[in-house]
Amino acid sequence: MDKVKAKKHLGQHFLKDESIARDIADALSLNGYKKVLEIGPGMGVLTKYLLEKPVETYVIEIDTESVDYLNAHYPKLHGKIISEDFLKYHIAKDFGDEPFAIIGNFPYNISTQIVFRTLELRDRIPEFSGMFQKEVAERICEKKGSKTYGILSVLAQAFYHAEYLFTVDEHVFNPPPKVKSGVLRLTRKEDYHLPVDEKLFFTVVKMAFNQRRKTLRNSLKTYNLSDNLKEDTIFDLRPEQLSVEQFIDLTQKIAANGV
Repeated sequence: MDKVKAKKHLGQHFLKDESIARDIADALSLNGYKKVLEIGPGMGVLTKYLLEKPVETYVIEIDTESVDYLNAHYPKLHGKIISEDFLKYHIAKDFGDEPFAIIGNFPYNISTQIVFRTLELRDRIPEFSGMFQKEVAERICEKKGSKTYGILSVLAQAFYHAEYLFTVDEHVFNPPPKVKSGVLRLTRKEDYHLPVDEKLFFTVVKMAFNQRRKTLRNSLKTYNLSDNLKEDTIFDLRPEQLSVEQFIDLTQKIAANGV
């Protein structure tokens, strides 16, 4: 098998620039884990550089043609190619209770879902690095006060330090996407447990940004806030004006109000 044909329905854009592949692999610090899971390896342009590192590399790939290619060209991966959908995959099958990092040139059509799944598995994933559409990577790393700051920004940064690393041009892919790409790194915070009900925190953040043009007093009124609490000046703000810490504070106030 010479090459795998990129499949549009899987959001495949194969990276063909070796130096960029190496730079993405080098974004991992390799601290706090001995295993790495690459999502959507395709023909292994990134995988080959991961296999040079002192960690155990696993790959998860839904495309059977890519799985056949990897089996044929990367003998070091034998027994470590998971032919499944990452979003439905049961991590304990191959990783037990061990921590592991996630990396990849992520399929654009499921990249935000990959981040949400990583947040669900945050107890297990100390580090995450990879390539997204530039706009999505910027959104994840954005700070308060910007139009692109949103649900992904707050939830990712509540548990991880987010760094935008570099931009990748369209022409280094086959087929080239219509937009630029961006590579980021998420490093889990030392204390990543929030001092609030985390389920309530997720709900408050999502509800606030689902009506991002409204002040919090209006977007969160389904919580039946007391008149006294509604007078708090935090409710004069719109969601993009709140930092992660202020969202935590907001969640504490709503919880104390008796949700």
